[in-house]
Amino acid sequence: MRATAVLAAALATTACAPLPPGEPHVGRARLQLSPGEWVPLAQEDTVFDVRPDDLAHDLPMRSRLLGLRDADGQLVASVWVQTNATSTPRDPVVLWQEACPPQSGVQVQDAAQGSPVRIDCLRYRRRADADGYLAASRPRLAVLAAEHHALPAQPYSHVSYRYSTAEGGFISVDVLADRRLLRAPRYNNLEFLRAAPPAQAWMEQLRTAAQASPALLDGLLALPPFPSQLVP
Repeated sequence: MRATAVLAAALATTACAPLPPGEPHVGRARLQLSPGEWVPLAQEDTVFDVRPDDLAHDLPMRSRLLGLRDADGQLVASVWVQTNATSTPRDPVVLWQEACPPQSGVQVQDAAQGSPVRIDCLRYRRRADADGYLAASRPRLAVLAAEHHALPAQPYSHVSYRYSTAEGGFISVDVLADRRLLRAPRYNNLEFLRAAPPAQAWMEQLRTAAQASPALLDGLLALPPFPSQLVP
């Protein structure tokens, strides 16, 4: 019994203009984006076929793909957010299996410790542009990224965080980021040694923001600023 996504409809948008003023929405979630020029790339509706069939109702989801440009107009990151289409109804029992499996070459943190009723899964791949990793690990994201030119030109990392509640609340955030975005500015050797690894610290901030979203009335998801702004 596995949570699977079935494509219902896809609505593509052209990445030729920045997002209009205001905060974009994905299903029940309100996105608060980090600083920069963000452009809409794609959005789609899906349905999660959850288990058990006799108790749980399929869960409608919505997702949105956004891109971040640098000062030269080059795509340096893309973010794919997927969450519940509405706040209600919530299922009394939802079973999630194989929610956070280990994977070679990927840093995996399963805070739910294999629980069948919730997901708390943080994954990090430093070089996500190599060895066919993205197509094997996140095939739907790989397709969307290819169709909508959402892959950073430079070597990029992949950060993935998925979180669910026993009541059927769900949020998933995938980030493809130019590796330079996850490096801390270097001022001097002492400050560098004292600083926490920038990618790890940023991922923890992302985890905290995503965990809060299902419990909030407006589903606020505040994406943390990247450690670096790609300043030469």
